[in-house]
Formats: sequence, C-alpha cells, structure tokens
Amino acid sequence: MMVDSNPRERFVGKVVVVTGAAGQLGRAIALAFAAQGAQVVATDIHAQRLDEVAQDLQAVGSPFMCKTCDVSSSSDVKGLFDTVKEKFGTVHVLVNNAAIVPERPDDAARRSKHYGYLTTPQPRQSLQFTSNLTDEDWHRYWGVNVHGVFYCTREALRMMEPQGEGRIINVASTSGISALSAHSPHYSASKGAVIAFTKSVAAEVAGANIFVNAMAPGGIETQAFKDYLAAMTEEQRNRLWQIVPAGRLGALQEYTDTVLFLAGPHYLVGQVISPNGGMVI
Repeated sequence: MMVDSNPRERFVGKVVVVTGAAGQLGRAIALAFAAQGAQVVATDIHAQRLDEVAQDLQAVGSPFMCKTCDVSSSSDVKGLFDTVKEKFGTVHVLVNNAAIVPERPDDAARRSKHYGYLTTPQPRQSLQFTSNLTDEDWHRYWGVNVHGVFYCTREALRMMEPQGEGRIINVASTSGISALSAHSPHYSASKGAVIAFTKSVAAEVAGANIFVNAMAPGGIETQAFKDYLAAMTEEQRNRLWQIVPAGRLGALQEYTDTVLFLAGPHYLVGQVISPNGGMVI
C-alpha cells in the first residue's frame, strides 16, 4: 500500500464532487476531503441543510462550492458539472453518495418484522414484503439510487477521460450483496444495480487510469439509526446484535476513511469494499 508523506495534504489540488452531501455520511465525506486539502463540490437536493454544510466547509478553509442538484434529473446534473468545470476546471474524484434509503414508518415496520424473523425462533413463512410494494414504492428508488449514479458518472468521465486520471467511489450497501435487507427489496435492487454498474464501468475505464470502486456500508451510526435503536426494547437490541458480530454500528469516520482510501493511489478496480462489522463476510 502506498503511504503519503503528508496525509493531511494528499488531496491538495484535487477537485472532489460529493453528492448527497447534506446527509450525515455525505457531510462527513465532504469535510474529510476538505480537511486534506481538496477543493470540494458538495451537492444535495436539500438547500437548507446544504447551507449548513457550507458553513462547516468554510470553517475548514479549503476552496469549496455548494450547489443544489437533483441527481435524478440529467439536466440538473449536467448543469452541476458545467458549473464545476467553469469554477474548478475539472473533476478528479466523484463520490456518488446521494440515495433514497428506507426510513419511512412503513420501512421501519418491515425492518423490525424482518429482524425479528431472523433472530427469534418462529415458523418459516413468506414475510409478504414484495407482494405488498406499490409501483410508487419501487420507482422512487431508481431515479436517485441508479439513474443519479449514471448521470453523475457520465458527466465526470467526460472530464476524467481526456485528462487520463480519476477516481469514482459509488456508495452502495450490504443490501446489494446480501439478503439482510430483504425487508426492502426495492432498495436492495437499486444498490445491487449500483454494484453491477460499478464493475462494468471499472473494466471500461481502468486503462485511462480511472479507477471505479464501490463502498458497501453496513449499519451506519447516523441519528436515524440511533433513533430506531432507541425505540427498541433492550431485548430487541440484543437480538439485533446477533447478526452483527462486531456488536455495534459503524462510526462515520470508519466509512469516510474507506472513501478517502479509495480516492487515493491503489490498484483496486471494480471492487466492493464493505465495512459492515461482520454482517456479511
């Protein structure tokens, strides 16, 4: 593994685009790059939360830009990258982090039912998740989670290919490589598509020194997941940890460190790195 002599400055001069930057993981990724000298472009559909990210980036002191963008819109994405090119000239790193995740009340209910099924002895049966999904349930995930990854990757490659350099990190999920998220088949399908797309594009562009890889997180210690755990009884939480050998959620820094590694010098092409505490081995 190559080691930078001064890791605090290893992304100086690099332009890094982070989508979904107003969420907790995206925000942490954007700030981690800024702390190491990158020129960060933080984008999200949520303008007010993006303003808060801008304040954090301002405090770090590296050049940055925050711009709202709906990644499910190809015209929005083109406008974003046109602005990036005008302001910074190019893109060196793209982190496709924007995603819709299962966090509605009915999502939580399905998740609890599934976790109980996995950790409590009970008769085997159909859990009836897929048969009860609506068209709207299915389609809302694909615009952001799949189309958005394609639109952003396409625009980034149009700058990376001529310069013969680039790194693309697609944030997938253990949901795309296992059945642990059988409670949300629509989300699992979208993240599986991200992984397949990662491998295909990685094989295509590696000869241009553009390395495309995916990070597939397990449970992330976000406020939403903390709230979900807090609503459980102690017995329910203990049962949940039976499917997580590490017995805890992953800290944000553990995930951002993985992204920073994939954005640096390495020999990984089309790989899926999954920090997940042993949920999927």
